[in-house]
Amino acid sequence: MKNNSGIKSLITIVLIVLALVFSIQPLVNNINLGLDLQGGAQVVLQAIPDEGEEITKENMDQLVAVMNNRVNELGVSEPIIQVEGNDRLIVELAGVDNPEEAISLIGKTAQLQFIDPYGNVLLTGADLADATAQINSSEAASKQNQVALKFTSQGSEIFYRATSQFVGQLIGIYLDGEKISEPQVSGPIPSGEAVISGGFSTYEEAANLAALLRGGSLPVEIEILSKSTVGPTLGSDSLQKSLVASAIGFIILFFFMILYYRLPGCWACISLIVYALLLLWTLNMLKATLTLTSIAGFILSVGMAVDANIIIYERIKEEMYNGKSLKAGIESGFKRAFTTILDSNVTTLIAAVVLYYFGTGTIKGFALTLSVGLIASMFTAITFTRLMLRWTAEVDCLAHKKFYGI
Repeated sequence: MKNNSGIKSLITIVLIVLALVFSIQPLVNNINLGLDLQGGAQVVLQAIPDEGEEITKENMDQLVAVMNNRVNELGVSEPIIQVEGNDRLIVELAGVDNPEEAISLIGKTAQLQFIDPYGNVLLTGADLADATAQINSSEAASKQNQVALKFTSQGSEIFYRATSQFVGQLIGIYLDGEKISEPQVSGPIPSGEAVISGGFSTYEEAANLAALLRGGSLPVEIEILSKSTVGPTLGSDSLQKSLVASAIGFIILFFFMILYYRLPGCWACISLIVYALLLLWTLNMLKATLTLTSIAGFILSVGMAVDANIIIYERIKEEMYNGKSLKAGIESGFKRAFTTILDSNVTTLIAAVVLYYFGTGTIKGFALTLSVGLIASMFTAITFTRLMLRWTAEVDCLAHKKFYGI
């Protein structure tokens, strides 16, 4: 039994080292970095109501939904889109290659209209099912870059009737009130498909318009109040300083725990490594975005994890000073410490949940990291550390009180 406990402890350490070596780099590389860490663009948008009307919560909810669609079309991972006040929207796009182009795209109303020769609106962007950019090499150079449109079933029926009625005439295609194409109808089109050609000097322009149309038109007009770009140098520098500060803090912490608590301090350090791995795995699974405030939540939860270990070890030392054996002291110490640890972590977790529910943007990131960190620290302190100390206490050469700071 004693030999088995020692072997199990050794195997556990080896598995943790292997997990650290082989998974830490992929985990770190897969974490999405926020605007403050990798740069990007931030835009503040003002919703403008129609004359005599007011901006409603439903308008803003629709605006957020359309913006989400547009940003997804840009390929931006984990954007932050949040309502400010009653009629403003803040959009943060981390890691975009061309911030000005992204700002231009999300700021367009993108109201598509098909207008007959008499000025009547036949179809709108609401009748679209899909829009894709394409290159038609058989056309003249000025018309090779195109946007292929596919209508919904209802839109297809309307388009078929219109192309049957206006053979030989022109149907205007307008975007935000500006004519972008005016093709001549050569015959009825029953397929529910159309092409916008001409006016696109590059394929990227056609692709941008297709992305806008897929994202949908905005429910209200908007105005860009402010726009700013954050360079990656500042973000990279901030991240580097945060990592250095975290490393220094961990080293000092490890030295203190080992010097003061000795063998339990060693297990505390190992449990912190397990805690960090659990936190990184969870953040990767949740596809969370890491910001400077998230790092602050991580560091705070590390402090909570260390605090839990210190409470446990002090209780164990008290029990052993009172004459209990090592094994009895470990069991009794954990029982006495459990309520205190549970109370402190639960109250902090409640605060984190409230911050996540009512907060926005980076506050949510802080609350999420803190919540996950608290749960992981509870597991490592109460479950992992307890199991390791039990196994260690069964190994004769490690069961002496001097290894426990007594």
